[in-house]
Amino acid sequence: MKQISFSRIHAIFMKDLWEFSRNYAVSLMILMPIVFAIMYKQMMDSKIGLSLVIVSIALGLLTTFIQASFIAEEKEKNTLRNLLLSPASLLDILIGKSLLVLVITVVALAVSFYILDFMPGGLYIIALILNILIYCALGTISGLFANSTLETTYTILPVTFIFAFSPFIYALREKFAILEIFKWLPSTQFAEIAIEEDIVLGFIVIVVWLIMSWAIALMLCKRRMVD
Repeated sequence: MKQISFSRIHAIFMKDLWEFSRNYAVSLMILMPIVFAIMYKQMMDSKIGLSLVIVSIALGLLTTFIQASFIAEEKEKNTLRNLLLSPASLLDILIGKSLLVLVITVVALAVSFYILDFMPGGLYIIALILNILIYCALGTISGLFANSTLETTYTILPVTFIFAFSPFIYALREKFAILEIFKWLPSTQFAEIAIEEDIVLGFIVIVVWLIMSWAIALMLCKRRMVD
């Protein structure tokens, strides 16, 4: 069994960073939450509420899309199989790609929060990082179902509208009882933690989603190796 190598993780990180900087269709997505932060700054009085809108946009349209694009681009160039069969382990590959997406998302949100003059607390930051890692897994899964970078714009749609915007769908539960199910999605639990409600339950649900989403992503990647 291949061991995790920090040098290989760094190599994959730098390779994807170089490709990210050259692919303007993908790299310009980093501006998405920043632009919305500028647009919505004067529209809401609640800084926490506004931050949740920006986080949802970032997770759905930045984190998931970039991660899916990295995976789909490897498939499109027929390099994913070679990468999976290279000396780098599957964990090396996924950690390297996800680490870059994590850094990109954190930078975009840090700039957005600065524009909003919003300073998140410690629990908010921890829950946010865990959610970013979940959406990296969901992006990996979306990318595996796409045959090209263009197709990721379709495969990420369920993640974007069902998962990322679940707190706002859940807010309609009084009119539609069936929407109670959205309470158990990670973004909804992140919102509960952000407003300091059900913090313990929120972290439990988020950790379960983190384990479950990455388990599915790893299973699908391993299946890709033998296809």
